[in-house]
Amino acid sequence: MSADFQLLANVIDLFQNTIMPATLHVAAGRVQRIEPTGAAEPDPNLPYALPGFVDAHVHVESSLLVPSEFARLAVVHGTVATVSDPHEIGNVLGVAGVKYMLQSGQQVPFKFCFGAPSCVPATSFETAGAEITASDIEQLFREHPEIGYLAEMMNWPGVLHRDELVMEKIRLAEQYGRPVDGHAPGLRDTDAQRYAEAGISTDHECFTAEEALDKLAVGMKILVREGSAARNFEALIDLLPQHYEQMMFCSDDKHPDTLVLGHINQLVQRAVARGQDVLKVLRVACRNPVEHYKLPVGLLQPGDPADFIVVNNLTDFTVQQTYLNGELAAENGQTLIPAVPVEVVNNFNTNPVRPEDFQLPAPQPAATIRVMECFDGQLITARHDLPARVENGVVVPDVAQDVLKLTVVNRYHAAPPAVSFIQGFGLKRGALASSVGHDSHNITAVGCDDESLARAVNLVIEARGGLAAVSPDGQEMLLPLPVAGLMSNQEGYHVAEAYAAVDALAKQLGSPLQAPFMTLSFMALLVIPSLKLSDKGLFDGEAFRFVEAVV
Repeated sequence: MSADFQLLANVIDLFQNTIMPATLHVAAGRVQRIEPTGAAEPDPNLPYALPGFVDAHVHVESSLLVPSEFARLAVVHGTVATVSDPHEIGNVLGVAGVKYMLQSGQQVPFKFCFGAPSCVPATSFETAGAEITASDIEQLFREHPEIGYLAEMMNWPGVLHRDELVMEKIRLAEQYGRPVDGHAPGLRDTDAQRYAEAGISTDHECFTAEEALDKLAVGMKILVREGSAARNFEALIDLLPQHYEQMMFCSDDKHPDTLVLGHINQLVQRAVARGQDVLKVLRVACRNPVEHYKLPVGLLQPGDPADFIVVNNLTDFTVQQTYLNGELAAENGQTLIPAVPVEVVNNFNTNPVRPEDFQLPAPQPAATIRVMECFDGQLITARHDLPARVENGVVVPDVAQDVLKLTVVNRYHAAPPAVSFIQGFGLKRGALASSVGHDSHNITAVGCDDESLARAVNLVIEARGGLAAVSPDGQEMLLPLPVAGLMSNQEGYHVAEAYAAVDALAKQLGSPLQAPFMTLSFMALLVIPSLKLSDKGLFDGEAFRFVEAVV
């Protein structure tokens, strides 16, 4: 039960756009009243009280933490709520996975808003562990009022062509009064208009300001994303002064080592440091997602749930206290939410691999390979057609030219690995493997030689999920992820340390990427062009068809 208390602070009102010294009176978990001191200007000797931050789009699974542990870390940075798409675990376990996330989130006072995944599986060109149908979505909406929205509609071609199944899911969201999230990278002009007219209300995949302006013009709300892999803050933030009423902040995917360091508070700091108006920035970070998704989150108004934060100033935004329903959830960098037991659920059934499983025969001595190129901080890839390096009739990596092998191994049943080539990972030796592989979460691995690839993949298989890094000299490291092959069952700060260690080994092996495992996880994301790899083969995301890796 929350305690009754009073707090003297510079109180920020995002409805009246004021900052004034006042006493907050909190009782029974709510803001009872706000009594101004009568001073006309903020008192520099007082801290600032403001609504808590909201991550407007995040896959909690990407933190490698179950929701209860994610909450324990996020509240330290002033986050009080997330809008969370559980389609990662949905692709592994279906509706049961969505319910698992609901149950985990309900064990803590943090305010999770989970969506009904709209695209499970994401495409027919990969093997997922489950399917979520339109009838499943209706059941989730009907039986779980806490399911707050239809999660990102990644099948934008289906929306544009008014595919019957896609439109049925959107109609269900409208019937049950839920907003529909978008996912349409690169969509412009009349295509953006047609996408919005179908009922899509947001997009978090804008790579340029021009693209965002097209979507703003047709009534969509734009999410400024800054995660562990995809980062679009610099491209979009200068739209905020004119379009702050239609914008939100999100992380999308956030690994535990970066979650320990900060969350939405970092975007607020950066925006204000660029000279943006602080009240407009806080409107984006706090108020807009609450109103758009109708979240049961207080906005520091009389009668609201007492969900708010106290910060030192409006420059650093160092969070001194985080309150949820009037209860102190974090103070001075320490979480006060107790850890709870974590149930382990999974769907993992495949056989160990051998080095020879990754061999690609060369059809001719002068063969050509289709190589995808990854980019730090982006989900998109480029395509290059390069001369193959051939030894003993098989195509081999060319480490000197940063042409490495990429493989996706089906984790739901035994099947031959899919193999192709990639640039941009920069490994000089060894291999990395991960059971986090958007969206179907098969095992994705990159490496300099077949032996290292096999060892890294087998470490993940033996653990029934995890992140692995190995070197040819026998050095190896594994972070087990027993919960759906996506999340740990351990305490969050321990997971962050373990992740930092395996990430450090990946960088010792040569990778210059800021988040090599996060980037690796997106190399199987077929809905983002240009080339990607699924367990069924190399996929051209622009032509929407499979292509040969070696020709």
